[in-house]
Amino acid sequence: MPGRFLAEFELYVMLAVARLGDDAYGAAIRDEIEGRVGRPVSIGALYATLHRLGSKRLVRFEEEADSGRSGRARKYVYLTAEGTEALDHSTAMLHRMMDGVAPAVGGKR
Repeated sequence: MPGRFLAEFELYVMLAVARLGDDAYGAAIRDEIEGRVGRPVSIGALYATLHRLGSKRLVRFEEEADSGRSGRARKYVYLTAEGTEALDHSTAMLHRMMDGVAPAVGGKR
């Protein structure tokens, strides 16, 4: 199935979307990844990845008018059924690969 295998950053993005639920939009997704992974995320890389995931039909977008001062529409991101399946598949494979690997101590294996 095309799109079933996710790259590392795609996996981070999809996990953030899943965790945020109805509150998943660009800045929130970036903040979620930066907070959990501890690395900076460029908004351009995030939007390019979201576009690619949308092209693969793993996420869908809905625009909602912002009731705040900016007046700009906010684009929310949701996992599709195919996206949920791909995320489940990728995380299951990752867990299988990690099984039996000793955790790193002090950054060394």
